[in-house]
Amino acid sequence: MDDQQLDSFLRVQTSADKMSAFLTFSRITDEFECTAEQLERFVRSKGIVQGLQTEMLNYISSNPLAYCKEQTIIAKGRSAQPGKDGYINLIYELEQRDKRPSENEDGKIDFKDVNKLKNVTRGQLIAERIDPQPGPSGVTVNGEVIPSKLGKQVRFKVGKNVVLNPEQTAMYAAIDGLITMTDKEKINVFPIYEVNGDVDYRVGNIDFVGTVVIRGNVLNGFRIKAAGDIRVIGGVEGAELDSEGSIEITGGILGGNKGHVKAGRNVRSSFIQEANVIAGEDILVSQSIMHSSIRAGKSIVCSGAKGLIVGGIVQAGDLVRARTVGNTMSTATAIEVGVKPEFRYELQELRTRLKQSAESLDKTDKALTILDQLAAAGQLSEEKMALRVKLSVTKRQTKVEVEETRMRILEIERSLEDTDRATIEIVHTIYGGTKVVIGRYTKFVKDAAQRVSFRYQDGDISMNPLIS
Repeated sequence: MDDQQLDSFLRVQTSADKMSAFLTFSRITDEFECTAEQLERFVRSKGIVQGLQTEMLNYISSNPLAYCKEQTIIAKGRSAQPGKDGYINLIYELEQRDKRPSENEDGKIDFKDVNKLKNVTRGQLIAERIDPQPGPSGVTVNGEVIPSKLGKQVRFKVGKNVVLNPEQTAMYAAIDGLITMTDKEKINVFPIYEVNGDVDYRVGNIDFVGTVVIRGNVLNGFRIKAAGDIRVIGGVEGAELDSEGSIEITGGILGGNKGHVKAGRNVRSSFIQEANVIAGEDILVSQSIMHSSIRAGKSIVCSGAKGLIVGGIVQAGDLVRARTVGNTMSTATAIEVGVKPEFRYELQELRTRLKQSAESLDKTDKALTILDQLAAAGQLSEEKMALRVKLSVTKRQTKVEVEETRMRILEIERSLEDTDRATIEIVHTIYGGTKVVIGRYTKFVKDAAQRVSFRYQDGDISMNPLIS
């Protein structure tokens, strides 16, 4: 059959977005007969030139009765694809990538290389903004080109002492100093405050807008606060260290249950004993964590030659990895993952607040009941009338606070259920007496086990052999 004859039997339609073409029989008789080539030529004559389903055209031409009662897709267009997102290329980080702390055969980490500070000079390029790239373009069944999609644009997160060029494509250091990425990934250049010795009465407390380097020890009772990093070549006793960046301590932390070490990003130390350590991201320890309270937003890794965690509580959002947990004396040790540690503390505070609010609401209700009885008897003085109004306002406010508190508790409890990726990995041995918590689920380890991992699975905490 030629195109004119086929036109009396067939109808070609396209979707509204022109991404699909359909073939429909308007009628069918014994006279209908065509080859796949004739059918393809007919479809092309209707403007359908892209994404033809030649195999389907073969089926229709060889067995038209099977397709005469339905609409059949005979061509498909190609959608435009998203492009590659833009990104920030940190020149300084690329230069430093090969200068990480080295780990010896016995698992000890040498922090000396980290402390060889590499300053940037004023006007030095420290980051470039790479533009997004377009993706592959698309095409409709009619052959019309669909413009490609551009990837997402990114912007510099500008911190302190950095400047951008007029085109907003490059970032430069505005001063001589050390480049540091603080919380929310802001890029800064901070000057360095360096102490060649201990932080003692001679030096006093330190509150600095940049990075602090201590080439000695930080003694009991002293405070260091830094908007950049804190690097201690010696040890830290019962002191208070607060950094918006990261904290590195070569000699270890011997807290004596005093003070704290708190970093917006990471904490690195050779050991932690009787200390309170908090990190927004990771805590990395090469020897041991003993009788301490440790909290990390992402992971806690204690996996050197000793790699021991014993006593106290260790909490991480995603991962805890250690060589050994607990000891043969079954010293109480708690390992928790699956929710940001600060949420657990907030949950405790919210429940206390809810209890206090409920008690306050009960007292207010009892007082209002007495005042309502006096009002009904016509014995309400102006002073008590004012008190009645005040208590009514207090009751409404307390009810709102109770509802907000309950909603926040529910929100945090739901986050406790999101524990699919949370993992505890024991490279060598975990001893009895250890409490394992993943999200809202708890498991007590009774007997020692070797090379195991703990994950939440099917409504419970499962213990499995460690694969890697």
